[in-house]
Amino acid sequence: MSVIKHKEQRVALFIDTQNLYHSAKNLYRAKVNFDAIVKAAVGDRKLVRALAYVVNTESGEEKPFFEALEKIGIEVKTKDLQIFFGGAKKADWDVGMAIDACKVADKVDAIIIATGDGDFIPLVEYVRSHGAQIEAITFGRSASSKLREFVDDFIDLDEEPKKYLIGYRAPRKKRGVTKKIQKVVGTDTDDI
Repeated sequence: MSVIKHKEQRVALFIDTQNLYHSAKNLYRAKVNFDAIVKAAVGDRKLVRALAYVVNTESGEEKPFFEALEKIGIEVKTKDLQIFFGGAKKADWDVGMAIDACKVADKVDAIIIATGDGDFIPLVEYVRSHGAQIEAITFGRSASSKLREFVDDFIDLDEEPKKYLIGYRAPRKKRGVTKKIQKVVGTDTDDI
């Protein structure tokens, strides 16, 4: 299906904060630039609502992060971290995020989900059945291939990690590779 994007299009953005956070941390050892993600997802369209789904920890150290999200215009929905007998922890917002997206599916032209979680495929199908376009923005290397297939548009943050990450360092080229090639080939690399 082709994607339609125009200035009069009303969009809502739903951010799976944990999914983006862990993808950025594991793939790049960096933090997510949520402001850049909102701008890339929305483009020139009219943002009706942007919601980030986050978890409160026991220490409360995440409070400045929540305030930073609110400062850039993202509504923050919080849930307490659940700690089970034996120490297991759970912090899952998938159902809450999906329900909120369903509530606005017939009130906007497009819904954008900032996640790579394949569990959202039923949401994608529901949103589309209610006449809204459904898009995803996330790190492609950690995204479900099925989710990529199902959405109307997919923005891959891996294509420009420097733009979407804070503290990103591009991988360095290994030194000495050229000299090793010269030795093996028996020529100067300028001749190649």
